Amino acid sequence: MVNHSIFFSAHLPPTSSSPCFHSKPKVDALRPWRFSVVVKPVNPRLPNASRIRAILGAEHSIEIPHQWYNLIADLPVKPPPPLNPQTKEPIKPEDLSPLFPDELIKQEVTGDRFVDIPDEVRDVYKLWRPTPLIRAKRLEKLLGTPARIYYKYEGVSPAGSHKPNSAVPQAWYNVQEGIKNVVTETGAGQWGSALAFACSIFGLGCEVWQVRASYDQKPYRRMMMQTWGAKVHPSPSTITEAGQMILQKDPSSPGSLGIAISEAVEVAAKNADTKYCLGSVLNHVLLHQTVIGEECIQQMEAIGETPDVIIGCTGGGSNFAGLSFPFIREKLDGKINPIIRAVEPTACPSLTKGVYAYDYGDTAGMTPLMKMHTLGHNFVPDPIHAGGLRYHGMAPLLSHIYELGYMEAISIPQTECFHGAIQFARSEGLIPAPEPTHAIAATIREALRCRETGEAKVILTAMCGHGHFDLAAYEKYLQGNMVDLSFSDEKMQASMANIPQMTT
Repeated sequence: MVNHSIFFSAHLPPTSSSPCFHSKPKVDALRPWRFSVVVKPVNPRLPNASRIRAILGAEHSIEIPHQWYNLIADLPVKPPPPLNPQTKEPIKPEDLSPLFPDELIKQEVTGDRFVDIPDEVRDVYKLWRPTPLIRAKRLEKLLGTPARIYYKYEGVSPAGSHKPNSAVPQAWYNVQEGIKNVVTETGAGQWGSALAFACSIFGLGCEVWQVRASYDQKPYRRMMMQTWGAKVHPSPSTITEAGQMILQKDPSSPGSLGIAISEAVEVAAKNADTKYCLGSVLNHVLLHQTVIGEECIQQMEAIGETPDVIIGCTGGGSNFAGLSFPFIREKLDGKINPIIRAVEPTACPSLTKGVYAYDYGDTAGMTPLMKMHTLGHNFVPDPIHAGGLRYHGMAPLLSHIYELGYMEAISIPQTECFHGAIQFARSEGLIPAPEPTHAIAATIREALRCRETGEAKVILTAMCGHGHFDLAAYEKYLQGNMVDLSFSDEKMQASMANIPQMTT
């Protein structure tokens, strides 16, 4: 049989003769992307899957997805609703209107299977999308594994991560409703950078509360936000009541995402011309990120591969959901059956050590109560270098599918993660952000298991951002000064004791 190289043209759905897992026309007709495959003979000694740096972009006429995918529509059991913190009743759309524009509220509660992506948003996506799917052949060789490792690389965006996938539509929807300013929190600075970029595109004012530990560790992230016109404050700050309360208790607090959320929400609630933007956790954010998985399905089909294991890091859950949700759709439809594995830091293990309960999304208790895996909204993780994973809870929708058994979770300490990152950088050339080093470490574990068993598994992982502004963390690791941070049982139990007690 002659092998082929792959070229793409737009507008037509995959043919029924495609060798991959989309084969039913009635399902293909629902896809938010459309493409056809044109093949040309190439060297038969080079199979498709070994030739990959499967970069599908405008030069190949590959269309960016026209719709985001909503996993809730396909779940046999719907997730528990968020609750009003005062009444403890299911939250109403009008309860969210002080914080979010109407269209984002609709997306938060929608049961529609697909949501159209506005043309204006897709036009901005074209600055970096589609993003590459790359086979890590040099890493495979280094590990001596028969596994085939692929990574979906989101670090090509202007902000260097997957975060603009949601920042751009959030900024656009706010502009459509006449909002002048938005506020937000950021951990490692990736979300803050993404929102600052999006606001600069659409002419919005942007104010960011950056977790103090990351504010100090990552000054260039702050400068990046300021370059795009954002105001940046260390959190906890003296600007808000929530920040002042924390500083009174602990003047040297390293901060947390929960605290930074409280500060941003407070400012949004007090100013009529200001709305709040969130970079993870909520349904509409996870929805926007599904462009990652939708593109990846196209790319894997194009090379005739089906993933056996899908791995991603989890903090709030947006990157992991963005890659995995479209594949979970295929799993629910019986087309594929991959293991789907979330990886979190041992210092903040909400899925593996937290409880599944209603809790606040922020430290001050200003947000709705959400049913999620949580370490308690008062939990302040140790200042690990993966600042984007230092969140006390997990996205309610991810928590729900974890409870349903559609995914599994593990935690890995940061020294193992950075060891894997060095292996990755020295073989593949890309320096990962501290967050995806967790996915890389788990991928290496899986690849080494394949070396022992001889299994030629296909491993797909999420490389959600580059580490160009995280080199201080690499310096600490390379000098032998990095230590594994973990939580104390006493600290976690004290935080969990403050989780609201619900009667339902």
